[in-house]
Amino acid sequence: MDLVLLDADVAGLVQRELKGGLDDSGLACLWRCIADLDRIVPLINEEYCTSYFAKLRTMAQVAAAPYIPAAT
Repeated sequence: MDLVLLDADVAGLVQRELKGGLDDSGLACLWRCIADLDRIVPLINEEYCTSYFAKLRTMAQVAAAPYIPAAT
């Protein structure tokens, strides 16, 4: 997995969300990025990188939060 590309993808998608929202394609890509981050963060063995990508995952989750249906 290319971590630089993953970082850039998440940053771009979060920026799109902040500027007006994500369409279905962007939202699907964001969820794929979150799944990728869920897989790779536990495998990173460098403390700074682990912290950085964990925070990136949190940022992606916050951007996706408006699209999660409310529990009833």
